[in-house]
Amino acid sequence: MAITKYIAISFKSTAFHCPNCGVLSRQHWKNFYAAESGTSSFSQFFRRLDSSWCEHCEECTLWIDQRMLFPSSGNAPLPHPDMPADIAADFQEARNVVASSPRSAAALLRLAIQKLCIHLGEPGININADIASLVAKGLPVMIQQALDIVRVVGNEQVHPGELDVRDNPEIALHLFDLVNHIVEERISRPAQIEALYLKLPQSKRDAIDKRDA
Repeated sequence: MAITKYIAISFKSTAFHCPNCGVLSRQHWKNFYAAESGTSSFSQFFRRLDSSWCEHCEECTLWIDQRMLFPSSGNAPLPHPDMPADIAADFQEARNVVASSPRSAAALLRLAIQKLCIHLGEPGININADIASLVAKGLPVMIQQALDIVRVVGNEQVHPGELDVRDNPEIALHLFDLVNHIVEERISRPAQIEALYLKLPQSKRDAIDKRDA
């Protein structure tokens, strides 16, 4: 099943993918100052606080000065539903730290890519060699580029070089989308095609096998 186009969270947007439940849902906003009155410093602090309420899961996000404070996953999407569990765990850990440490998130997503290569049949010892092997087996250029982007950016955070995602945290957020895209193209779509193929009559599949032999 193809995933719905991800709608990133934005301040006062009426609908986005909820960071709590991952569903594209209508959001209702409230400013805390509306329930307060007065000119004290405490009251003025409430003016800086906003929250959104998700119609689907009925959970909230909390914002201060138009920046999301809770949950800590920020704008990062949830893992693709077909992502293997061990990879999804690293993906979720990256979500939990991306707001406070985009460098850590990028490094965790590189680890997720290394595990994904193992899932795709590679040894998992050297991620660069694994990607080269996948390319030799006919890996599409776009997927190769997505793998290399996550690999290089994540590696730069562990061994600092010319690229530091602290200079542009949006790069870290894009890595989440790339990992989900790789899962969609290399795990979900092949599974969908295989399931449809198996629905063909056995006689037709036997004829196809004979042709290909």
